[in-house]
Amino acid sequence: MDYKNLGKTGLKVSRITLGCMSFGSPSWAPWVLEEAASQRIIAQALDLGINTFDTADMYSLGASEEIVGRALASTPRHRLVIATKLNAAMSDDPNDRGLSRKHVFAAIDASLRRLGTDHVDLYQIHRFDPDTPLEETLEALDEVVRAGKVRYLGASSMGAWQFMKALGLQRQHGWAPFVSMQNHYNLMYREEEREMLPLCRSEGIGVIPWSPLARGRLAGRSGTTRAASDKTAGTLYDNDRSSEEAVVAAVRTVAERHGVPMAEVAYAWVATRPGITSPIVGATKPEHLETAIKALDLTLSAEDVALLEAPYRPQPVAGHV
Repeated sequence: MDYKNLGKTGLKVSRITLGCMSFGSPSWAPWVLEEAASQRIIAQALDLGINTFDTADMYSLGASEEIVGRALASTPRHRLVIATKLNAAMSDDPNDRGLSRKHVFAAIDASLRRLGTDHVDLYQIHRFDPDTPLEETLEALDEVVRAGKVRYLGASSMGAWQFMKALGLQRQHGWAPFVSMQNHYNLMYREEEREMLPLCRSEGIGVIPWSPLARGRLAGRSGTTRAASDKTAGTLYDNDRSSEEAVVAAVRTVAERHGVPMAEVAYAWVATRPGITSPIVGATKPEHLETAIKALDLTLSAEDVALLEAPYRPQPVAGHV
């Protein structure tokens, strides 16, 4: 496994990040793995050299963090890059959500307890919070860094103007900066190429994109439990069926040309785009991780890339809320 610096930092992350949304409780979502199966996938990731694990407090309402923490407990802490996120509602309490000072302080302590660690390597805001002054959020995040509970800060899908405003305020006040962006990016959704990705390259921000397979569509998967029950997928895709089908057909053509699974091609494309640091791979079966790792060695020719990108048509902004 190769490793890359996360943006301008000295933090080394594996070129594949294991997404841990699939670990937790099937009562939260029917496609989520319970602990025993989750631990097998996490152990496989460690064996493959993956050192970066991305979860969130909202995944299975904390159960994902608990499972990840127990699964990684026997691995020396310095060998791990543990990333988690906050913002989404954890209960019906109006203060148990968002990016207020109150919730930032409560959320980091709760995540540390569930993860069984004294610090998080990358603490990310899980979308923008329009109900909280940005300065309040950024100052609170700076304080959790200064308290030693967090090593680096990251953000997730939002407008480029919002992200640049945050970076500007952090510089103005000398607050700990965002060093990474976790955004929605794949062959079926490339709107991030307009502003966010150029901004990240210009500012030296690491990019760890989510949903590189477009919720399995780019892997040619259909009829799965997640496909049948993932309500979010419908808000992200299915806007232009003809364009999406053409993209899938292009992926299939390139995969057949190389004699590899479609998912390998989709991963290889994302991983080699300018400025991309480490795509987030969700896995519920051993072959899912194996395919992602193999993608890092797959060389796409200029002709392959042109064929993959040609069918794309502009899409409505998706994934920011």
